[in-house]
Amino acid sequence: MSRERLRLAMQKSGRLAEQSLDLLRSAGLTVNKGANELLYRIDNAPIDVLRVRDDDIPTLVADGVADLGIVGLNVLEEREANARAPREVMRLGFGRCALKLAAPEKASYAGPHALDGVRIATSYPHILARFLDARGVRAEIVHMHGAVEVAPRLGLAQVVCDLVSTGATLEANGLSAVETVMHSE
Repeated sequence: MSRERLRLAMQKSGRLAEQSLDLLRSAGLTVNKGANELLYRIDNAPIDVLRVRDDDIPTLVADGVADLGIVGLNVLEEREANARAPREVMRLGFGRCALKLAAPEKASYAGPHALDGVRIATSYPHILARFLDARGVRAEIVHMHGAVEVAPRLGLAQVVCDLVSTGATLEANGLSAVETVMHSE
């Protein structure tokens, strides 16, 4: 399918949404939100912006629906388990965070081998599995799609693996980061 306008997929909400729009504006592009919050138009360049869930961006690029996407490295790395995952073109230097293992504040942690036999809740099961496999750790991964930090309080898992920017959400849920799995932006 041939198009006359470039399609760029980016988050409609979340940690990268506003920074991505700011990047376009700082490049001199005029973003026109129009009546549709999911499709923006760049007035001074042949570009349409698809505003979607971050998890959908790699699929949209892989399927050719979008030509490019702005997505966190964590989303792209999680998707790498899929042979059709798009490749990283460049890092943009914003939205920095880390995927961290976190345990209840009073729990003792003596390195990754302390996770043997433990249930770990995460939205990033493939990244976590690679991390654990590389260290010879056998843990049970509980795949969640959000609110991972409540898993220990609910008795679903003893540890979580979640994205952390400031650590405030972990702290609010009585958790402390104990290990960095990967850095993202």
